[in-house]
Amino acid sequence: MLFAYWDGLRGERAAPERADIAPGAMRHVLADTFILANERHAAPAFRLAGTRMSALFGRDLRGQLFGDLWGPGRREAEGMARLAAEDTIGLVVGLLGRNENGSELPLEMLLLPLRHRSRTEARLLGALSPACVPAWAGLVPLRSLETCSLRIVQPRRDSDSQPSPARPSPARRRTMFVVHSGGRA
Repeated sequence: MLFAYWDGLRGERAAPERADIAPGAMRHVLADTFILANERHAAPAFRLAGTRMSALFGRDLRGQLFGDLWGPGRREAEGMARLAAEDTIGLVVGLLGRNENGSELPLEMLLLPLRHRSRTEARLLGALSPACVPAWAGLVPLRSLETCSLRIVQPRRDSDSQPSPARPSPARRRTMFVVHSGGRA
């Protein structure tokens, strides 16, 4: 939902303006969203963080460094933020969160660039949400994140779309499937 909203605001630009973001338009995912400041000579830091996201870490994340959520993997996190901002691409990151008791929580994060004061790399819009919500979530805070996967998401533009391949003839389609004899036991 957040990617579709961002892509709609973006139009033909590399990234939408920060001022174009209307919280009410993304109210269904607002509690999982965040905005990062990505200044040239400073580490990315949280400008805003949704309530569910803050609850996962047991504190308000506003003003804190993005990379601090990774602990020893801080540079990797900062690199992902820089990649999304400087290359104006969306990233989907698979994460594994750990709490102080050693319990693990699979998470997914989306990072999208935002323009701010004519700079495309100045802000990032993101969302962090768990694959499932365990009973301890919000009670025992996550202490660290580990990156498990990373993929680039790029919207398809009309000029990028390729004509669909021709459908195979009915005779050709029949040879594509094999029927094995058998049945119910």
